[in-house]
Amino acid sequence: MKKLKFFLIGLVPGLIIVFFVLNKKGVSCSGYLPNSRVIAETLSKDFEYSDQFTSEMNALKIDEKFLKDSIITNGKIDFDRSNAQKKPCPDYLLSYPEKKPSFEITFEKCEEKAVLLSLKKL
Repeated sequence: MKKLKFFLIGLVPGLIIVFFVLNKKGVSCSGYLPNSRVIAETLSKDFEYSDQFTSEMNALKIDEKFLKDSIITNGKIDFDRSNAQKKPCPDYLLSYPEKKPSFEITFEKCEEKAVLLSLKKL
C-alpha cells in the first residue's frame, strides 16, 4: 500500500506537468496516424497535374489553393481502394469531406513529387 501511495504521489503531478507543457506547445498525436502521415507527406511534395486532372479542375472551377488547403488537407485516404504498396510510386484515393464525400482524388505519391491523376465530383 505504501508503494502504491508513493507511485501515485509521483504519477499524478507528473501527468499534470506533462499535460500542460505539451498542451502549450500545441502537440497532438494526430500526426502519427497513417491518414495524417500520407496527407502531410503529399503536401510537402511538388504537385504535378495530369491533363485529365487539369481539365476536371477547370470544369469544376476548383483552384489550386482550395485543392491544397481544403480538399487534400481535410480529406480522408481510402486505404482499401488505394495501392499503398505499389513501387516506386504508391497510389491513393482521397475522399473529401470525410462524411458524405463530394470529391474523390486519385494521386501517386512519388519520392520527389505528387502526381494528381483524376478528380471526380460525386
